[in-house]
Amino acid sequence: MSNGAYVHVRASLLGAPSATALAETFKVLGDITRVRILDVLSQTELCVQDLARILGLTQSAVSHQLRLLRSSRLVRTRRDGRQIFYVLDDDHIVGLFKQGLDHVKERIGAHPATEPRARVRRVEPAARRPARLSTAT
Repeated sequence: MSNGAYVHVRASLLGAPSATALAETFKVLGDITRVRILDVLSQTELCVQDLARILGLTQSAVSHQLRLLRSSRLVRTRRDGRQIFYVLDDDHIVGLFKQGLDHVKERIGAHPATEPRARVRRVEPAARRPARLSTAT
């Protein structure tokens, strides 16, 4: 490597705060339950009760994982009366999740476009949930 390339690469390295934040994000994504929650939330927003029923987990377990996902800014909430709905924080998270999934499927030999996605079981909506009118927050 020439000295010029070395200086250029060294100057473009991540700073400690960015590297730490990125490592923390990947650490949070390193749990199968959180990945399953992100998978469901990549399709729709849901409350804890519905997430727990879809994933076959307790509400307590889902709440615990959502707390970690929120503190890492991977999911956000929307309050509607007494109900709190969870959704992926932004399009970056959707893209990160999709790219990671595409990478894994390619590595195991299943092309993402041809492999059927598991169907999410339809659940009855939580009590008194009004229709969602807008995605703006």
